[in-house]
Amino acid sequence: MINMWLMLFKSSLLLAYPDLKFRRQQFSCNNTYDIDIAYSYLYKGVWRNAGGFVKDFFKGNWRGIDDRWQVLRGKKQDPFDCFEWLDAIHLYCRLKPIYFFLVAKNQARYDKNISTDIKPFRELIEYYASRYEVGIHPSWQSGDNKKLLKEELGWLEVISDKRISSSRQHYIRLNTPETFRTLIEAGITNDFSMGYGSINGFRASVCSPYKWYDLVKNERTDLTINPFCFMDANSFYEQKQNPEQTYLELVRYYDLVKKLNGSFIPIWHNHMLGSDPAFTGWREMFELFMRETVYWDAYTDHLPG
Repeated sequence: MINMWLMLFKSSLLLAYPDLKFRRQQFSCNNTYDIDIAYSYLYKGVWRNAGGFVKDFFKGNWRGIDDRWQVLRGKKQDPFDCFEWLDAIHLYCRLKPIYFFLVAKNQARYDKNISTDIKPFRELIEYYASRYEVGIHPSWQSGDNKKLLKEELGWLEVISDKRISSSRQHYIRLNTPETFRTLIEAGITNDFSMGYGSINGFRASVCSPYKWYDLVKNERTDLTINPFCFMDANSFYEQKQNPEQTYLELVRYYDLVKKLNGSFIPIWHNHMLGSDPAFTGWREMFELFMRETVYWDAYTDHLPG
């Protein structure tokens, strides 16, 4: 809504002052990924996998038992492991995504990430930090403990060997102004949490990055808010959509943001883009969107003239 108002305001100003010059706004598509759980079966230890076997047994999930066994024996790829496939798509579409890693030291409640003591998990983060931008996905526990956020941020910076300046709240746990003040105190300059955790849409009624203004202190800050309007988890868990319905909604938001020369920031999760049968069709929907919509915009941007 705000972007639409600004376009109308600009048109009105040009009618009165035709010689006015405005800074050109350019559309961008910035794919982002929340890595809540890097792997479904791998690197979870004996007890977590044993519990998984027992749970599947009592549910009669024989396919799940077989899949877990095959993955642990190295005979099958982990269903959440779609990382190489994503790399190929990003290369094809000429995109530089952002990966947000959940790195809670203690796995509890909503924080079920792979242990930070696991070497392959650290190597995964190192790899992406060397190729793309990585950000912190603050644990749910850190929402009640500022010290935890700084510890997680420090660990991620050591592993990635670079300063981490971007974040997105896990489960979009956001409490203003406290959350933003905590991020600023920790050294975060770009936050990607401005959106709904239960439905797709424009939470701040804007599709362009903006500086957060602390209304209580009545001062402008250096924290840039990067709003998102789409998250695959909202479509699946909250809106109960199938891949076809989600695709239509996704393209509609993309076209709208493009028309307004905004910044389109979708949120994706690796566990929904892998081979888990619970998400059949979502990987194909994502690839169709990337190849038929995102790719062609990136391609035409590189054409001469």
